[in-house]
Parts: sequence; structure tokens; C-alpha cells
Amino acid sequence: MTHVVVIGAGQAGAALVAKLRAMGHQGAITLIGEEPAPPYQRPPLSKAYLMGEMEEERLWLRGAEFYTDNAITLKLGQKVTAIDPQAKTVTVGTEVIAYDELALTTGSYPRRLPAAVGGDLAGVYTVRTLADVDAMKAEFVAGRQLVIVGGGYIGLEAAAVASKLGLHVTVLEMAPRILQRIAAPETSDYFRNLHSAHGVKILESTGLERLLGDTRVNGVRLSDGTELPADFVIAGVGILPGTALAEAAGLQIENGIKTDEHGRTSDPHIWSAGDCASFPWRGGRLRLESVGNAIDQAEIVAENILGAAMPYDAKPWFWSDQYDCKLQIAGLNTGYDNIVTRGPDGDSVSFWYFKADTLLAVDAMNDPRAYMVGKRLIEQGKSPSKAALADPATEMKALLKA
Repeated sequence: MTHVVVIGAGQAGAALVAKLRAMGHQGAITLIGEEPAPPYQRPPLSKAYLMGEMEEERLWLRGAEFYTDNAITLKLGQKVTAIDPQAKTVTVGTEVIAYDELALTTGSYPRRLPAAVGGDLAGVYTVRTLADVDAMKAEFVAGRQLVIVGGGYIGLEAAAVASKLGLHVTVLEMAPRILQRIAAPETSDYFRNLHSAHGVKILESTGLERLLGDTRVNGVRLSDGTELPADFVIAGVGILPGTALAEAAGLQIENGIKTDEHGRTSDPHIWSAGDCASFPWRGGRLRLESVGNAIDQAEIVAENILGAAMPYDAKPWFWSDQYDCKLQIAGLNTGYDNIVTRGPDGDSVSFWYFKADTLLAVDAMNDPRAYMVGKRLIEQGKSPSKAALADPATEMKALLKA
């Protein structure tokens, strides 16, 4: 029977092996992960887990018994060092494992601040894994000074937690505004105001010259020469796809591991899903960094490994929790040229991204109804009247008749 090996025990890897069994696959399944913990959810790491509101076991996607009960061999704390596509084997330490079908769900990893600017000093952290957050948890003591480099969602979520715990927080953003690469000015303004109201200092158009300290960081020097104290630093400067194994195996890479619409790589017996995979989408190629994509794409790949030949049609959605604000995003705003604002209504507001008269995406703050309506419209390829959308007298459900 077919032995399916999956490298990468994150959200995509866990979804893929579970779907294989749910679809009736009778052959062997092996899931290999570098981290010692079983597959777990990452979004709460920078929020509830960092706040101490969630125990590690609650992060786990499934209990350990699931893998035993479903005859899934779980190899944790083990690193795959090589893939041999000709021999159809993977090497883990001194063990060589043969596969019939291989799936790469190797995720992504955080960019780090270069050693040339002090990125290798003690007290400098990234937020990606359980180990990352465990390493920094003890730093979060009221009254201490935290500098966050990068005004994206990871950095802002960490800032919100630190502020709630009573730390003095400064966020450095090199671009003219926070969230510039991924959101409209309206969304940037909303979150800048939200953080400012909670005492977070946001410095935009501000570069980092270097981190200060001999062996441990104790401050930062900005591009204008200003120096700020820092008891510790968090780098939230983006993530990169985990493509090293795939590259070494000779697979095609294009902003991630290049796959076809079914999730198959340039090797007919190797597949990929999740943060690490780039796939065809609307005439171009797309790589999505989100929980929803990791699950949906991995489940399609599982079905295709079993012969379904189903194309993957991504339906992008994302979220972020900061203080008492829940941001929900539907669609992709790439190419937008105008924004329609709906609200505010109390603490709810939504920003709708259009290209001409075509709805592309929506950012909904504390407005789950706007998010759900926007998501349905986008997935159905419908665009509401902008005038009706902006009119508070228009009921949300009426927009679905666009």
C-alpha cells in the first residue's frame, strides 16, 4: 500500500494526514516535525498564550491519542536533512525512510535582524514557534521597556499584549505608516489610534541603525541617531517560505515551492501545501500565509494524493486580535484603487477595497456581519453599489443582492 510521508508538523501537515485517514487511505502515514510538541495552532502564541491565558495543551490541534488511534507515525523533534526524489527516500538523522508520495508542509520562518546591526545579541526575539514565545515570556514584566521592530500584524499583536501587561512599548516602522504593505491607510490609521490610546509609541518612517549592548541588548539607535532604552527587542519584520529542503532536492521554486493547481510540485510524487507553497491563482501565482489556506490547501492535496484531481481555489481570509478589537479580513486587496468606509457604528467599522467598481477585499473591525457579507460577495464574484455600501441606512443583507 502507498506510504505517504509528510514533512512539516504544523497546521497544514496535521490537516493533510487527518484528511488522508478521513478519506479512507489504508497505507502507512508518517508525519515528521522539527519541534518536540505535537502539531499546534500558532495564532494564539502572540496573544492568549503569551498573555498566560492559554496552556500549551490547549494549543494542540489534536490530542496525542489521535495519531495513535489513526495509525499515523508521528516523528517529533526530528529534522529531515535530505530528500532523494530518484530513490524516493527522506533522511532523518541516520534513518532513511522510503515514501511512495511525499508532501512538503514546511511552513515559513521569521526574518531575523542581521548580526551586523546586533541581531545576535541576547534579548532579541522573534515570534513564530512555541519555543520562541517560551523563551521571551519571562521578559514581559510591568514597567520594562520593549522595542518592537516592524509594524505589521505580528509586531502589533505583541505590542498589544505587552501594553496590557504594563510594559512601555515602542514600535519602529521603516515605512511611512504601519501595515503599509498589507492594508489601506484607513486601516493603518485605525490601528495607530488604537495603540496610541493604549500608550504604545509608534514611530513611522523610522529605521533601525543598530541594537546597543555588548552581549545583551540594552537599547536601540535609530536612523536619525536617536537612542532609546530597551530591556528586550522583538523583530516582526516578516516571514520567508521554508523552501531549503525542496531547493536541495531540485524542485522548482517561485516565491515558495512551486505547485500546479492540484498541489503537485515539479516532481510527480512530491506535493506541497501551506505557507511554503505557491500555486496558480487568477492568472498569476500566489502564496498565502494563513491558517485557512493551510487547512484548505492541505485537505485538497490529501484528496489529490488519493487521485481526486481537484484544483485548489483559494478563498483568502485572515484575522488579528489586538486589545478588544477583532480584525477580520476577507479577500486580497492587491491592486485596489479606492476604499469605501462603512461606519463607524459604535466600535465597529469596515473598509472595503475596490478596483474601479469590483470588490476585492474587506477589513472589518469588530464587525463580523460586514466580514461575512463581504466574504460571501467576494467568493461569489459580486460587487455591491459603493453608494449603498457607504449608506448606513442600507442593511448588510441587502448588499448580498448586488
